[in-house]
Amino acid sequence: MSQFKFDILKQHESTKARLGLIHTPHGTIQTPNFIFCGTKAAIKGLNPQQMKECKTQFILANTYHLMLQPGADLVEKMGGLHKFMGWDGPLLTDSGGFQIFSLGHGSVAEEIKGRRNSSRPKTMLKITEEGAKFKSYLDGAIHLLTPEKSIETQRKLGADIILVLDECTPFHADKNYTARSMRLSHRWADRSMQEFKRHDNGKQSLYGIIQGGVYPDLRQESAEFTNSLDFFGQAIGGSLGGTKEQMYEVVDMSFTYLRRDRPTHLLGIGGLKDIWEGVAMGVDTFDCVHPTRIARHGHALIRSADTDHINIKNARFKEDANPIDEKCGCYTCQNFSRAYLNHLMKAQELLLIQLLTMHNVYFMNQLMEDVRTSLENDTFLETKANWFS
Repeated sequence: MSQFKFDILKQHESTKARLGLIHTPHGTIQTPNFIFCGTKAAIKGLNPQQMKECKTQFILANTYHLMLQPGADLVEKMGGLHKFMGWDGPLLTDSGGFQIFSLGHGSVAEEIKGRRNSSRPKTMLKITEEGAKFKSYLDGAIHLLTPEKSIETQRKLGADIILVLDECTPFHADKNYTARSMRLSHRWADRSMQEFKRHDNGKQSLYGIIQGGVYPDLRQESAEFTNSLDFFGQAIGGSLGGTKEQMYEVVDMSFTYLRRDRPTHLLGIGGLKDIWEGVAMGVDTFDCVHPTRIARHGHALIRSADTDHINIKNARFKEDANPIDEKCGCYTCQNFSRAYLNHLMKAQELLLIQLLTMHNVYFMNQLMEDVRTSLENDTFLETKANWFS
């Protein structure tokens, strides 16, 4: 019997925002929520206990990277991803498709997000009805990822929530290519579902993915296709446009046609403003590498009308005795000054990465808690308007 359930606790009156609970075998997720990216079965800078102390509920790992190193068979042999990485909370794995196609266009994310200036080597070789043939970035070995292989790999990894294989179309693709790609992804989704059901023991749930680029009629077609299959949840993916405004339009048009009784995830988006706007449109969960990635480059998240972060290496922090954020309850802000963090940056001490990552993770989790509290107290729009002031 399935151990998954989605409860909608409260619907906001004037937006599509809502409070909910996603029940999984490894715990319950309060929504709206943010999923942190443990790309290779690890959060860069923090261990699982520290993630828990920062109020984290949900972590993501990447099928593409784990199938290449150390391999799904080994992870399964070691007791599954939860035991392997020491995380006993809910876990999500993606299908591997995003990495294959974005690397295939020469970068991990730049092409799909509309930026085409990467010099990374291209590793995607060929897309066919069968699947995607690609070259390993580790050793050059040739692999074929099919919908069935993706689901099998994710089954062995053992995450609670898994995704169908889809082709991620780049920003510059025209409508004809986007339509062909979307319908190929639909056929792959159907095969993913069939493979999932062949081994379904109730310990995993499957999400479909809505594609269609920036085109309203294609987004409608993809949403209606996804609605028709027996998915537990759904994710909004593919190219979301070239600007923030266009991204919000694409996400909103997707919600026009999607079923509302399923948890809905927005793939790869996690800017602070994006969180508030996404929740208002109906998004239940988000994921993005942004909070942990910028920490490794010396940036700390803050509440501000002008920017979402500060660069701790700036000279103005050399003699600044204040914490990153006086209102933040994280270990970093409770114990260290901006001046000390500035010193760690200049001294190239690894402790800086840990302290900034700790702050950014706590900050994102506090943001999501603020969102949920505002929905519970019927102050969502006021809190949204005032949050950056």
